[in-house]
Amino acid sequence: MTSPEKEDDNAAPRPRRRPRWVLIAVIVAVVGLAAATILVGVRVIDGTGGQQFSSMALPLRTVGEVPLPGEGSRFDYASLDAVKGLLFVAHLGASEVIEVDVRAHRVVRTIPHVAQVHGVLVVPALHRVYATATGANSMITLDEDTGAQIGQPTPTGDYPDGLAFDPSRGAVWTTNETGGSETVIDTRTGAVRGTVDLGAEVGNIVYDPNADRMLVAVQGRNELAVIDPVMLMVTNTLPLSGCDHAHGLALDPGNGLAFVGCDGNATVLTVDLTSWHVTGTNTVGNGPDVLAFDESAHRLYVAAESGWVTLLDLNNRRFTVVGSDHLADGAHVVAVDPDTHHSYYPIPAGDGGHPVLLERQPT
Repeated sequence: MTSPEKEDDNAAPRPRRRPRWVLIAVIVAVVGLAAATILVGVRVIDGTGGQQFSSMALPLRTVGEVPLPGEGSRFDYASLDAVKGLLFVAHLGASEVIEVDVRAHRVVRTIPHVAQVHGVLVVPALHRVYATATGANSMITLDEDTGAQIGQPTPTGDYPDGLAFDPSRGAVWTTNETGGSETVIDTRTGAVRGTVDLGAEVGNIVYDPNADRMLVAVQGRNELAVIDPVMLMVTNTLPLSGCDHAHGLALDPGNGLAFVGCDGNATVLTVDLTSWHVTGTNTVGNGPDVLAFDESAHRLYVAAESGWVTLLDLNNRRFTVVGSDHLADGAHVVAVDPDTHHSYYPIPAGDGGHPVLLERQPT
């Protein structure tokens, strides 16, 4: 989720793309006996003078904020155990994982020494949390209940980023962004089962339970690839026309759809996994990074590097944008509770200038 250049552990890493944005309030003169002006919207123009995108109020209301420990450096992925109400947040700039009880609205613990942590994934069935230590090209395993590290770090390819869990084979997959590969790790032994070479820089990966396969966004080629999790080989690819730098990835298993975030041109594509075609294209905030799909609400959350969050509702297998606006600087990460439909956004600086976890609920 960040530039593949190696970062200093103590420095605030720079995001992959940081386009310049200008917010322009459009004032319309009303001709009459008494002149008046009204605000009709906010238009965003990217740094290239290209895309223009009007803001729309987010259909979210503030629930609260949880103060987070440490300094205001970059956060990365977050993963929620909805049953226990525990959210695990990767504080990349501090090389630590923060555990938050979202029901009690408090930090449970901070787990240090996870070098430049990017990906974090909780697997409640195993009572385990997996995290990619990007600075050490490895993955670590944590006990969900105690935060203790289990076993030794498992080596991965270059620049491990996102994570996915294959429940059918008890395997965790790490996306090695600059390495252009996936490392497959046995959850029982912590040993590497194998490596899948994608041949180009890769983005996120998900497990498709309907077809028992792995799907990965190959951002170096703007493709969606299918990997056989038994043979550990690529079996199919789909060119993603209209996508620049396919990075984010989310799945709607019930409808057999995949959603791909293209951070180079502020776009989300919808892919029909049955027909294997791109069936929809939607504009979102600049630099879309993390995608989270609330399946029961049929709503996709897209958090962008620009701090914009876009909400899209799915009807008849098509998306409609129901809100898109600047939530907060650094709000490029989102996790959604499928039961309460609350969404969570860790940011480096809240109103008081310190790191906080924002909590929102649908209006």
